[in-house]
Amino acid sequence: MKEVAALNKFFCPACGGEAVWNPARRALLCPYCGVESAAELAQDASRIREHDLASALGEVSAQGVALQRVSVQCQSCKAVSLFKAQQVANRCEFCGSSAVVPYTASQGAIYPESVIPFKQPESAVRENIRAWYKGRWFAPNKLKSRALVDTIHGLYIPYWTFDAHADASWTAESGYYYYVTETYRDSKGQTQTRQVRKIRWTPSAGQLEHFFNDDMVPATLGVHDGLLRRVQHFPAEALVPFDTGYVSGWVVEQYQVDLPQAAQISREQMDAMLRSLCAQQVPGDTHRNLVVHGRYSRQTFKHILVPVWLLTYTYGRKSYQVVVNGWSGAMAGEYPRSWVKITFAVLGALLLVLIFLFFYSQ
Repeated sequence: MKEVAALNKFFCPACGGEAVWNPARRALLCPYCGVESAAELAQDASRIREHDLASALGEVSAQGVALQRVSVQCQSCKAVSLFKAQQVANRCEFCGSSAVVPYTASQGAIYPESVIPFKQPESAVRENIRAWYKGRWFAPNKLKSRALVDTIHGLYIPYWTFDAHADASWTAESGYYYYVTETYRDSKGQTQTRQVRKIRWTPSAGQLEHFFNDDMVPATLGVHDGLLRRVQHFPAEALVPFDTGYVSGWVVEQYQVDLPQAAQISREQMDAMLRSLCAQQVPGDTHRNLVVHGRYSRQTFKHILVPVWLLTYTYGRKSYQVVVNGWSGAMAGEYPRSWVKITFAVLGALLLVLIFLFFYSQ
């Protein structure tokens, strides 16, 4: 992998302050005087390379972009964040815990070579989160009135992507429906007939080829997995070669799911998809005893950074997250439920059912 020795800084041409990436302007902007930097950031997607997976797994010692940043790890959620050397992290960006300690990265870390820059501006994200709060009917009233958006953070989180060519052979039993007429006696003793569905089973087999392109595996521990997968579509066509300008002014999370772990997760995802694709090929009305034999070749990977807006808050004794895709704006969140509201909703539904049954029986 390409190696870059240091994290470049981008200075404002007007006041000399450090420029940061601005999603709304899609450019480096000075936070002090608002002047846009004239720095040219890497945009040629043809420079983004795929790396041979087998070779990397054999070595697990590739080196890439070496960011001059301080690593800290949260002792609560175990997320590892990279900060500027002069920045002091007194709270975790992911869960809000104050238990943050210095972190020593393992040898042979693989650093990102491509990134999807932030596209959604903070102002729009804040308004969308406020609207999201108002739509949570079963949330406590206090939660809606607070509209907790002050703790929102923009973060770059790590992902692995995997490509592979799959050849699969499958065998199964195909089921074909047919119907027979049966005679029976009803509750009054009358003779009646009915159509009964049967299944005729026959053996079947087939072949399938499929190319997996950019199968994504999140490498974060800081963002709740269920929420992240609900907003996960980060388009590969939006990737640009890694340039320190894109992460200037932002917190970057270091991966906590390493390459061997991610490769195993990706293989399981591919196996499940391959089985589903083979199942779609089985002829007939239904099937059983599907057996799939898959073979993978031309396996490659990339390590990338993707943008998310993250809001973490505590209500009562529990911590909740709201996650917004920093590229598309897709949002998913957690929130406490008011058992009083739920109880009244259930009682109201039961009352409507009773009223309906009462009038229906008249």
